[in-house]
Amino acid sequence: MSSSERVNLQVQVGALRLTNPVIAASGTFGYGLEFAHLVDLNRLGGFVTKGISLEPMEGAPAPRLCETASGMLNAVGLQNVGVAKFCADKLPLLQKCNTNVIVNVFGYAIEDYVDVIQRLEDAPGIAAYELNISCPNVKKGGMQFGSNPDLVADVVSAARKAAKERPLWVKLMPLVTDIGLISKAAESSGADALTVANTYPAMAIDFRSGKSRLGNPTGGLSGPAIKPITLRLVWEARKAVKIPIVGLGGVETAEDVLDYLCVGASAVQVGTASFADPRASEAIAGRLETVVRTIKCINISELKDRFRGDFG
Repeated sequence: MSSSERVNLQVQVGALRLTNPVIAASGTFGYGLEFAHLVDLNRLGGFVTKGISLEPMEGAPAPRLCETASGMLNAVGLQNVGVAKFCADKLPLLQKCNTNVIVNVFGYAIEDYVDVIQRLEDAPGIAAYELNISCPNVKKGGMQFGSNPDLVADVVSAARKAAKERPLWVKLMPLVTDIGLISKAAESSGADALTVANTYPAMAIDFRSGKSRLGNPTGGLSGPAIKPITLRLVWEARKAVKIPIVGLGGVETAEDVLDYLCVGASAVQVGTASFADPRASEAIAGRLETVVRTIKCINISELKDRFRGDFG
C-alpha cells in the first residue's frame, strides 16, 4: 500500500456501521455528556451509556473504586437517573452527537428490561440497546440471568420482542462454564450482537482493618490483567455464533484493539483506561491507522478471524 493510501477503519456490527471499531464502554463514560468537553465523541465508533434502569438507582456505598495490580476493582452498583429522566434530560443533548449512542439497559426482573426498552423505543437518537445480564455489583438481577442459558434465552427473547426499532446487543458475564453455550442461547433468542465480557467478580481486603477496600464486600475486576482471559472468551464465542462480537477487557492501546479483532471481534469497548485517562478512547482510535499500516492492511475489518487457532 502506498503512503498516501488511506486505511479504511470502518467496521460493521450487524446493522450498525461504525467509523472505527473503538467504543467507550458502559459504566466508564457516564452518559457521554460528562466527557464531551474532553473527548471529541464524533471521533469514536460510538459509546455506551451507563446502565439505565426503570427507576433511579443510588448505587453502591463508597468507596466504589480500588486499584489492583494491573487492574481495578469497581462496585458502582449501576447508579443512574432512571429511564424517564434519562429520556427527558440526557437524550436531547446526546442527539447532537454524530456517533452511535448505545444505551445499556438493566433490570431486576425480565419485566424491568422490557419496560425500559419500551420507554426508549419512541425516543430518538439511540443507535442500539446493550442488554446488561452480567453485572456482578448488584444484589439481584444481572448475573442471575447471565449464568444460565435458559434464563439468558428468556430475558433476550422478551427484550427482542420489545426492541422492535433497534439492534439488540447482549453483554455477557465471563465466569460461565461454557461461553459458547451462553452465546448460542443469546443468538438463538434474537441478539444482534454480543459484548464479551463484563468484569470478573473479585475482592480486595485491607488486612490492617479486616475490611473490604470497597464499600461492598466484592466488586468487578477490570483492566489489563483480564485481557488474556477475555481474549480467549471472544475467540470461543466467535467459534460458537455467527452474530458479531464486541470485545471488552483490558483495551489500552491500538495494538490491543487489533488483538481482539484478530480473534473475531468486530469492534471493542474501552473501559478502565478511561479512568486513568478520560481521553483514552479517542487516543486509541487516533492511533489505529498508524498501527494497521505496520501490517500493510488497507481495511481494518479484514483482521477479523485472522487467528485460526492453529498457531501457524
